[in-house]
Amino acid sequence: MKKDKPNDIKRELTVGEVAERSGLAVSTLHFYEAKGLIRSNRSRGNQRRYPRSVLRRVAVIKVAQRTGIPLAEIQSALSVLPDDRPLTVEDWGRLSKTWRQQLDERIANLTALRDQLTGCIGCGCLSMRDCPLRNPWDVLASEGTGPRLIDPADGTEHEAS
Repeated sequence: MKKDKPNDIKRELTVGEVAERSGLAVSTLHFYEAKGLIRSNRSRGNQRRYPRSVLRRVAVIKVAQRTGIPLAEIQSALSVLPDDRPLTVEDWGRLSKTWRQQLDERIANLTALRDQLTGCIGCGCLSMRDCPLRNPWDVLASEGTGPRLIDPADGTEHEAS
């Protein structure tokens, strides 16, 4: 990778340069742009040119994705931040605080799911009296779709009857 010369520091980056610096495919950068996660300007030849601040923004997107944050939530969080400057420590603090709460909730839900699945993995019958996945006669169907005993939409856990 070539080092930037001092007089090159202010110029915008091509999509290839951003891809090389970020480790992402060009198609991923185009996808991020289409989803409103990053933005580019167009040169006179209609080529994408990215501000240098896009490198930090892409790094934040990659970290958020690795933790399981959906792209729609990442886009929503980034949409309130200016894209004409790099993300600051304060910006990251606000983003990570929100995402940390979501991750804590997800970890708690996954831990509960893991703990509830342990008793059923071996037998496979799903009809034992102590099985938390049991739902005889489909009585929970009226509450909506999905796994109602383990991950209820209303946030409360139902007791298997």
